[in-house]
Amino acid sequence: MDVLGIARDTWELLSFVVTVFGLPLAICVFIYEQRRERDNEEENVYQLLSDNYQDFLKVALDNADLRLFAVDETPALSDEQKERRLIIFSMLISLFERSYLLLYEDKMSEKQRRRWSSWEDYMAEWLDRSDFRSLLDVLLRGEDPRFAAHIQHLAKQK
Repeated sequence: MDVLGIARDTWELLSFVVTVFGLPLAICVFIYEQRRERDNEEENVYQLLSDNYQDFLKVALDNADLRLFAVDETPALSDEQKERRLIIFSMLISLFERSYLLLYEDKMSEKQRRRWSSWEDYMAEWLDRSDFRSLLDVLLRGEDPRFAAHIQHLAKQK
């Protein structure tokens, strides 16, 4: 066998090895990287929503006279305080809706379920407040119907 024949046979063998092993490996690496990228995107969305909730808590803190974190019954509020409370509750509902639209799925992985559960816990905490629950009909006007049904279902459990 001459040198060219050996080189050609070697290239054919290498081509066969790449086709049999390299291509499936490349596909597996591609799929793995896509999943990792999707997980990173989901984590970023979750982090941005969490940051938005922290910003909301600062607004609530800046309006301490509304006693939004009081364990006992909220005292009588002036008309101006009631309006600020409604605006703050509207901000909260908007944030909850955004979290629902971005995080909730009918079929979730364990990681997705954990992320969503933390938001459902926030919703449940706020739904414990009778003043928040009593304003749900007003707050949910124009919101996503599936989100509205979901939060109303949570409210009925209270």
